[in-house]
Amino acid sequence: MTSTRFGSQYSGQSFGDLSRFLREGVADEESRELRESLGLMSQLIDEAVRARRGGADPQVILSCVATLVRALREHQLLLTGLGSAWHALYEFGAYQRALRELRNAIAAWQQMLERRSAKEGASFDHFELLAWRTLGEALLLIDMYEHQSDPLSDLPDAPRRKPSALQRAREWLRGWGR
Repeated sequence: MTSTRFGSQYSGQSFGDLSRFLREGVADEESRELRESLGLMSQLIDEAVRARRGGADPQVILSCVATLVRALREHQLLLTGLGSAWHALYEFGAYQRALRELRNAIAAWQQMLERRSAKEGASFDHFELLAWRTLGEALLLIDMYEHQSDPLSDLPDAPRRKPSALQRAREWLRGWGR
């Protein structure tokens, strides 16, 4: 797998910078597809943030948000199709949790926009914070995937250790409860 160190090369300050950075990486096919999907998501987040900060009409902002919601759904479908090496990473689960929280924050912001609620500003701030966090989790996931020295599929069959007494007891209890 080709590697790219995010910490030493990425120093962007906007969602647009992040989108450009993601397009630059060279990686395997799954990594490339994930980067492209994240680049699109980052672009759409940037458009929604710029529309909101620029004082655009609420309908324009809602249109940006609806486009972002569709892109998030497509992105989640892409995640489910990634290989087992991705799913085995701890960072994969952390990224999915962050993505769920972002999706919930977008839904809350969308509701506040539709209602023209006074709480819309706080919902927007929460969305923006979670967007940065989620994209950070995504960068970490890609970095860990691209830098794993021994993908799970390449590991030789390790000799099995004799289970401890506690492990044997747990297994026995699991079997007993069935």
